[in-house]
Amino acid sequence: MADDLQEQNQEGLDVQYYLGIVRRRHLHFLVPLFIGWVVVWGASWVLPPRYQSSTLILVQQPTMPKDYVTPNINDDLQDRLQSITQQILSRTRLLHIIDEFQLYNSDHGQGTADEKVELMRKDIGIELVRDVHSQQISSFNITYSSRDPRVAQRVTNELTSLFINENLEVRQQQSEDTTQFLRSQLETARTSLAEQEDKVRQFKSQHVGEMPAQLASNLQILSGLQAQLQTDEDALNAAKQQHVYLQTLADQYRALQGSGKGPDGAIGLAGLDQELDKLKAQLADLSSHYTDRYPDVLKMRQQIAETEKTRERVLASQKSKSPDAINDNGDAASHGGDLTQPSMLAQVQSQLRANQLEITNREHSVVALKAKIDDYQARLNQEPIREQQLADLTRGYEQSKANYDELLKKKNESAMATSMELLHQGEQFRIMDPPSFPQKPEFPNRLKFCLMGFAIGFGLGIAVVAAFEFLDDRLHDEKEIRKLLPANVIAEIPAIVNASDAQQERRRIWLGWVSAVFVFATILAGSAFSYLHG
Repeated sequence: MADDLQEQNQEGLDVQYYLGIVRRRHLHFLVPLFIGWVVVWGASWVLPPRYQSSTLILVQQPTMPKDYVTPNINDDLQDRLQSITQQILSRTRLLHIIDEFQLYNSDHGQGTADEKVELMRKDIGIELVRDVHSQQISSFNITYSSRDPRVAQRVTNELTSLFINENLEVRQQQSEDTTQFLRSQLETARTSLAEQEDKVRQFKSQHVGEMPAQLASNLQILSGLQAQLQTDEDALNAAKQQHVYLQTLADQYRALQGSGKGPDGAIGLAGLDQELDKLKAQLADLSSHYTDRYPDVLKMRQQIAETEKTRERVLASQKSKSPDAINDNGDAASHGGDLTQPSMLAQVQSQLRANQLEITNREHSVVALKAKIDDYQARLNQEPIREQQLADLTRGYEQSKANYDELLKKKNESAMATSMELLHQGEQFRIMDPPSFPQKPEFPNRLKFCLMGFAIGFGLGIAVVAAFEFLDDRLHDEKEIRKLLPANVIAEIPAIVNASDAQQERRRIWLGWVSAVFVFATILAGSAFSYLHG
């Protein structure tokens, strides 16, 4: 049982079996290995070499801080580099370079222009270098491969100049286009703002006195007009009452004149007393509302004074006449009464005319004040409507003004950025490493070819050994024999080796070692030579 387990473990990795294969097939392995390596390594010396020139271009940030002047172009450097690369690698640009440096004429002289352009695009390489922390593009490499190292250097230098100049032109053009666009938008915004201002101006001129800003003044004027209307109406009522009184007094004088009674009759004196009472009552009412200097109060006092003077004259005329005088000089008294009555009547009629004129003026004033009050009341009624209309107009004006101010600010900033680009103060491409002159060819890499040849030869040798082992039906191991026998082996006959067989075996072994040393020494020597002279 233990022997079976031991045999199973040995079957997992039978070292003796593989050593037997090495002893039998070492030449079958070494010969393909050497042939494969020689073919691949020799091809590296046959293929025409290609030299690669490279340069490192640094992306230099603007010298002016962004807090002072904000760039007005696309900040995505990768997109801009792609655009510049497409422009430089365009068919027109590359054909110009091909014609200038006479490229691809030796082996591809019969090729078309498009084929030459495709070949040159394959020979050009652009590699972006990003910052470790910010992952922003900090620089980029430009490479070009050619069979002539001097041509490779000159073409790389030309490509570098194209990238630097194209970047400047692209930035300047983008900056100028942005400024021009903002200038056109600003002009449109200025026209729109002028139209809005004209609309607001026309609206205010068409609705003078109805604007929301005039609400307080309209209310104050309306309040003053209403107070003045009340005063004029009170004065009109007082004048009408005065008119009634004067008309009554005139009628009394006419009646006295027609009946022959004197002005000092009881009817005249009683009428004056009643009128005085009315005037004093009106004066008391006005004094309760107004000051003593108010015009209506002063006028009422004047009327009371005139009425009192009239009463005093009538009373004095009554006292100056006695019964005897009337009897002795009846004609004279009658004549004196005739002289007094026309004078008093004329005075009252004069006051009536003045009173009538005052009533007319007061009525016109009241009508005018009511018209003004209606006008201002209508203005106040229109004020909410005008306020909404003005708010709509003002909203459009404010939006246009805000848009204009914003565009003006952006246009000024863009103009400053354009000036900065024209003065080459913006982001620039600066050469860190000038185009190198290649000392060794970039292709073929003979050391890599040497390693590739070794790998190909090794795989070829394994394949040949496996093929020979698969086709060989001989038994080389006692274990294989045991597997074929139906019974266990009882005894073994040792191999009988003569001197010639032993010598032949030793030669075969030495030949194998010599072949292995030769193959590996040759591979090492070729690798060293490729490394030193590649």
